[in-house]
Amino acid sequence: MAERARPGGPLNGARQPSLTDVAGRAGVSHMTVSRVINGTGPVRPTTRARVLAAIEELGYRPNSAARALVTGRTGTLGVLALESNLYGPASTLYGIENAAREAGFAITISSVSRPGRSSIADAVENLRGQAVEGIIVIAPHVTAGRALEAAPADIPLVAVGGGDDAPVPVIAVDQRDGARRATEHLLALGHRTVWHVAGPEDWLEALDREAGWRETLERHGAPVPKVVRGDWSSRSGYDAGRALAREKDLDAVFTANDQMALGLLRAFAEAGISVPGDVRVAGFDDVPEAAFFTPPLTTVRQDFIELGRRTFGLLAARMSGGDRHDRALVAPELIVRESTGPR
Repeated sequence: MAERARPGGPLNGARQPSLTDVAGRAGVSHMTVSRVINGTGPVRPTTRARVLAAIEELGYRPNSAARALVTGRTGTLGVLALESNLYGPASTLYGIENAAREAGFAITISSVSRPGRSSIADAVENLRGQAVEGIIVIAPHVTAGRALEAAPADIPLVAVGGGDDAPVPVIAVDQRDGARRATEHLLALGHRTVWHVAGPEDWLEALDREAGWRETLERHGAPVPKVVRGDWSSRSGYDAGRALAREKDLDAVFTANDQMALGLLRAFAEAGISVPGDVRVAGFDDVPEAAFFTPPLTTVRQDFIELGRRTFGLLAARMSGGDRHDRALVAPELIVRESTGPR
């Protein structure tokens, strides 16, 4: 025979515990429980502790729709993301989810396949229709950054990426600094210059990494070779590697992401070029597989957990009434492995 739930005691699977059950267990009124859950009134610390203990013991979960009616808050954030399986955007989304979850927020995602003013405006309206409290836009494309000019002013919104001229608060990993670190590392090994396999021209991160590479060479008075451009894929890195294998003075390459570096390494191996014996190679991203490339890849690591934490912090400040158009950068880290090791 199934065990009956005792008044004020633990409940079995017959039904979910209610606010009244919590009140009975804690020995308080249901209004006091409501004040604790929704933060809508003063409650003595000892009483609050009893209520929270009862909530934990009974496994009570507040009804989000009812709480929204009381507080005007849904506990939900919107994230506008690009449909992409690339490591950077996917890891950025993970970092945001992690930070929101730790702060007690759920997220709802609206994806766009082709970033542009109309598609981003439609996605923002879709999120607004779901009563989100704030919106985070992951904006790695040039067009996405420009589209933010039409962002609504009546809902808190911040961007991850978006460029220097974005009209909203922006958080980003310092891509130029990451490229600088990789390029200076290669120059410090005694190379006359460093070649670059760049990402697509319509990606802000690709442009920033290329700019960081170029500025570093110019600052050191090193020649600036012609850029070989890829599309982030290993295949494009392979094609770039085949082209670079024909260059007579090649001895150091910085690739704009690790996937292209993987293709580059394959092309060099087929051409009989030893890494790091003949050419040293560095990448960007530090994908989980980078340590298992042949040879293990020197690369620039992005701290996506910190990126997510700071993105959420900036959005929370906006939701609390802040109106500053901040721009904050998260520092990257150079991870040195065998691909730039001794010759």
